[in-house]
Amino acid sequence: MDTAERSYHKQPIFQRSKPKSGADGNKVTTFKTKRWFKNVGLGFKTPPLAIQGDYIDHKCPFTSDVTIRGRILTGRVISTKMTRTIIVRRDYMHYIPKYHRYEKRHKNLAAHCSPAFRVEIGDIVTVGQCRPLSKTVSFNVLRVMSNNTAAKTFGKF
Repeated sequence: MDTAERSYHKQPIFQRSKPKSGADGNKVTTFKTKRWFKNVGLGFKTPPLAIQGDYIDHKCPFTSDVTIRGRILTGRVISTKMTRTIIVRRDYMHYIPKYHRYEKRHKNLAAHCSPAFRVEIGDIVTVGQCRPLSKTVSFNVLRVMSNNTAAKTFGKF
């Protein structure tokens, strides 16, 4: 497990299983760790790294008790500088009735990104609303679609 934290992490439900005895009576030192994961529902598949990985993330919707409820939003990643947190830009058009025209607008939102995903700037992500995870983060990444276009372009066109 490669984490930046200096504490021992484990999933709270499971412990390492005891070493098994071999056929000759000697103890085998291989440990089989059980991994708890869940399906978040809403048509989103659990990523393979959440099932087979060894990371510990207490804010991950697939391996912890964080539930997805409320809004499901899509946007483009513009920053991955924070630890396990990304900034998602959502572009939209706003109608101005006086001129019968639209103007471009955007909103940025912070979302928790589980170690099960590899996210780069410019990727299209789908995020789901959950309980507040910190002061500014109330969304969790549910799906990542890689994108090869420039990150600064207006996403709707």
